[in-house]
Amino acid sequence: MRVGLHALGIGEGARPEVIRAVATAAETHGFARLWCGEHVALVDAPASRYPYSADGRIAVPADADWLDPLLALAFAAAVTHRIELASGVLLLPEHNPVLVAKQAATLDVLSAGRFSLGVGVGWSAEEFAALGVPFAGRGRRTEEYLAAMRVLWAEDPASFAGEFTRFEGIRVNPKPLRGGRLPVVVGGNSDAALRRAASLADGWYGFNVAAADVPGRVAVLAEECARHGRAVEDLTVAAALSDGVPEHLPALRAAGVTELVVVGAPPPGPDAAAAWVAELARTWIHPEK
Repeated sequence: MRVGLHALGIGEGARPEVIRAVATAAETHGFARLWCGEHVALVDAPASRYPYSADGRIAVPADADWLDPLLALAFAAAVTHRIELASGVLLLPEHNPVLVAKQAATLDVLSAGRFSLGVGVGWSAEEFAALGVPFAGRGRRTEEYLAAMRVLWAEDPASFAGEFTRFEGIRVNPKPLRGGRLPVVVGGNSDAALRRAASLADGWYGFNVAAADVPGRVAVLAEECARHGRAVEDLTVAAALSDGVPEHLPALRAAGVTELVVVGAPPPGPDAAAAWVAELARTWIHPEK
């Protein structure tokens, strides 16, 4: 089971010297992938419920720096050579799919094929309102956008006609490096997210999941895969735990998790951030040492 790190783009993790230190240290110490999430806008007193905490509130202050994930990962790509990169997650229905298709393929090319596009449907009605995007129907919008983006990545010229987007005979280049296909990971812990992962994606990213709940979520994913004529083993299964300790690793492996994602906020300063990554590696990648 691989170990990824979700630590870039927010607060101290938004500073270029800290991104450089975290990314290079993560590559040196054996982390498999760097994850970076997204919020375009936060509000001080949201009415929307955050689905990944018991109290329904996001822990990140509304006034914290929060980088665009694709730009942050492009910076990380430029200072690394081997470690994989993933948006975890980009809120796809908030964006124009033609533009995201181009940005994601560009990052894939610049990183020499190391990028996976992690997407989610979003939870903040206030954020959608600020962007002028309807909150209702965001699940259908996400599914259609994924279909349109795959056409753009694979075909040249490309045409698509749907409920939310349409284009005819356009050329959007560059193409992703892996045969006109970019790996897509669907994030979210709900049954709907698991259905999307099984039917539309190459992997699933469960965020802030209790270790005891992971086997049940993977079992639902496997059921959805079977309904769509797929094997769950063909998908990557990544999980970030709300109660992670190294003792959970054997159970996660047995449940079919292919990547444990360690979530944390790096300390200020590049030296402290690099030392922090090294300690995380000793805890999660080399717990026997």
